[in-house]
Amino acid sequence: MRQITVAPERRHLLDRLTAFFGGRDGLAYATGGFLRDALLGLPARDLDVAVAGDSLALGRALADELGGHFVALDESRGHVRIVLPDGDITIDLTPVPGTIEDDLRRRDYTIDALGAPLSEAAAGAVEVIDPTGGLADLDAGLVRATSEEALRDDPLRPLRGARIAAQLGFEIETSTREMISRQAARVAEAAPERQREELMRMLAASEAGRGVRLLDELGLLSAVLPEIDVTRGVEQPKEHHHDVFNHSLAALEALDTLLAEAAPEGEHNGRLWRELWGALEWWEGGHEYFREPVVAGTPRRALVKLCGLLHDIGKPVTKTFEESGRMRFFGHSDTGAEIAGGLMGRLRFSGRERDIVARMIEAHLRPVQMAQDGAPTKRAVYRFFRATGEAGIDTLFLSLADHLGTVGPNVNWEGFQAHVAVVRHVLHLRFADERVISPPKLVSGRDLMRELGLTPGALLGELLEAVREAQAAGEVSTPEEALALARRRLAEAGR
Repeated sequence: MRQITVAPERRHLLDRLTAFFGGRDGLAYATGGFLRDALLGLPARDLDVAVAGDSLALGRALADELGGHFVALDESRGHVRIVLPDGDITIDLTPVPGTIEDDLRRRDYTIDALGAPLSEAAAGAVEVIDPTGGLADLDAGLVRATSEEALRDDPLRPLRGARIAAQLGFEIETSTREMISRQAARVAEAAPERQREELMRMLAASEAGRGVRLLDELGLLSAVLPEIDVTRGVEQPKEHHHDVFNHSLAALEALDTLLAEAAPEGEHNGRLWRELWGALEWWEGGHEYFREPVVAGTPRRALVKLCGLLHDIGKPVTKTFEESGRMRFFGHSDTGAEIAGGLMGRLRFSGRERDIVARMIEAHLRPVQMAQDGAPTKRAVYRFFRATGEAGIDTLFLSLADHLGTVGPNVNWEGFQAHVAVVRHVLHLRFADERVISPPKLVSGRDLMRELGLTPGALLGELLEAVREAQAAGEVSTPEEALALARRRLAEAGR
């Protein structure tokens, strides 16, 4: 018997599942990533259950029992998902057409080809069913394919293997690496939603940069994100340590460090983290902010890391040279946002995710630009958050990672500290004075039309925005001052 770690709320759910299947004389087994992670002592968000019988009918009945939402992932195979009401837990059901041992042998990787009776999992001690040697690989930290045929059976499986290795910090067994490389191009045949889910689960990991480099080594990165290939070998001005492609990977790795929830090991990365979070020690909700989901199952940190990978994707098509030989990338931020929007549409990201990424890429240079003459003014900070919306905080962290990706391993600590000081200043204004971000209304459009004889139109909107900017800057604070400002602006416009 092996002990497994199951959180109390998951154990309660396992008890309910055991009662549900037991009441229907059904055999049910804990399998897949849930059992693997429980054996490793890791928290498992989702449950994987193999069932004897009609998984579609059982899934619908279970969804009704738990008050969850039923989703047929693959009706022809009987793969279903129940999403529980709070959206935080999903239960995946798969059918067992023969014996559980035969079912497990058809799985893709040995460490996921493990099973245990659901009732034992609920009790916290399991007799593991292990027909492929997965326990030995789990103990050795190896990802090993059960067979190449298993990888061919589902085009997503090569990507999944790399994601598991990156997520767990495991090595991929040598022959399995070769199998994955041979099957890599077929990943593009998988449903876009499934590709996206694997990519974002990898980016949510603590060492996402290591994972993406692994994808590249195995030929998987080009299969999932072919748009990024144009950045390979694109040289940059001498202040850049890397070409565009490797700069993007370095920015992603910097985000792994900056968004870590504790100081990473190693003197260099540990100091980077302490410089940043020491300056932000007053921000109690900082780490929680990056943990929060943007959509179900995707924490904000994963989306920020995606931007680390994509923020300069517009550089290759905007690269020009001046007569002096100076290299320029005019408009690369806007162009990059368009390219990123296209690939995110292809992978079926939500509208909210696409908007956040577009705003981040468009504005990733602004934190540096608004600090060129010293600490950013309140007016500049207002404009920054007006442009970035809910992506503002994310953009500040992307800017730090962009800086680190530019200088490479030779960090100028004074320069980094100055950049951190800008981030601290902007965040302090963001949280200390709500008027800088969302000034209370002093005058309305109706007020301006009545007092200044205006009609609805662009000018009216411009005057209202001028008032809001002046409020954020601390230049007006009463309705009378706001009206006086509007009159001056109207006179300056010759009206």
